[in-house]
Amino acid sequence: MTLTFDRPIAHRGYHDRSRGIIENSAPAFQAAIDNGFALECDLQLSADDEAIVFHDDTTDRLLGRPGPLRALTAAEIGALPLTGSAANDTPHTFAALLEQVAGRTLIVAELKDQHDAQRNTALARRAVQVAAGYTGPLVFKSFHPGILKALRQAGFKGDIGIITYRYDRPDWDGGLPYMQRLALRHLLHYPVSRFTFISCEQSSLDLPAVRMFRASGMKVMSWTVKDPHAVSRVRENADQIVFEGFDPTSGLLL
Repeated sequence: MTLTFDRPIAHRGYHDRSRGIIENSAPAFQAAIDNGFALECDLQLSADDEAIVFHDDTTDRLLGRPGPLRALTAAEIGALPLTGSAANDTPHTFAALLEQVAGRTLIVAELKDQHDAQRNTALARRAVQVAAGYTGPLVFKSFHPGILKALRQAGFKGDIGIITYRYDRPDWDGGLPYMQRLALRHLLHYPVSRFTFISCEQSSLDLPAVRMFRASGMKVMSWTVKDPHAVSRVRENADQIVFEGFDPTSGLLL
């Protein structure tokens, strides 16, 4: 399959908290499908090694209780309603998401860094295992080059992407050493990670490595576009946008 990114990609689904449609929930993914968008989601690993569709490391913001997500089993997570959900939706497993989407649109699944090498490998293996029988369009991506390597080692044959930015944000970088940030900024891990597309923060699209790979024909998506007026500017240097909070077909805010 030729990677095209022909549809705008709804960040964590086409969510709208004001209407009780919460990020990474079944209604958010259905709304993306219904409106003709691709969808992005996040994968975390539960205590019993299940791939869970969830963004945060902790449960405070989205499930209304303190603590790390990794301490809960998939069944425990699935029993907790998402805060603000109009329908009391609970977090999906990755398997449930694939069943819901059933090939109707592209899924861009981000594997979150588990801050532990063994758990990163376990998440990659479980994601690949769950996706083994899926025939719809699906790509994986991650900030962590080692997770991309683990996806390949687990047998995934599809497209994998590196998520990147300037690595000049202390609140995002998590205290990474300078040389590690340098290698990540300039994609020097390519011989190991072997990514096949790039997911780049919108203000970092002018990074030399990003420009070089795109000039060579590699596809680039850009995140997270929240201003409809920025779409044309971003699309000058990216093949597709990851968007949130507006309808990219009309420019209207949600």
